[in-house]
Amino acid sequence: MVAECIETLRRAGIAYDDATALRRIAMTLHRWHELECGSDSGAVERDETTGKTYWVNAMTGKRFPCADRERGALKRLEKIISEHNKRLVAAGTHGQALGYYVQGDPRGASLYILRPGDVPEGAEVDAYYSRGLAVYK
Repeated sequence: MVAECIETLRRAGIAYDDATALRRIAMTLHRWHELECGSDSGAVERDETTGKTYWVNAMTGKRFPCADRERGALKRLEKIISEHNKRLVAAGTHGQALGYYVQGDPRGASLYILRPGDVPEGAEVDAYYSRGLAVYK
């Protein structure tokens, strides 16, 4: 299953190292989304004013600062996609620029790589993201 995910990304023109990094990013985002939904022991929350993340204990309601794994994953994701698209332009190839969509429901894939044509012109990506390449565990 892992090999299928990587190979699908490779066929889309993504380098092997970037494909494996995208898979790791997808796993990080998936776990983060699970923690946002919460468990019996608590949940992750982001302070809307400061942007800092906290673990909220379900028993006591106390908040404890925690690492913001989502922000780092999104930063790495943006860099990979941006660098991929820059390489296409620099090489003068007619390859297609990629985009991405992060889906926050932990019941499915957390990351989709979007190719031109996956989302119809003028349409909302929220309604068509599943036409993209799902990056899964």
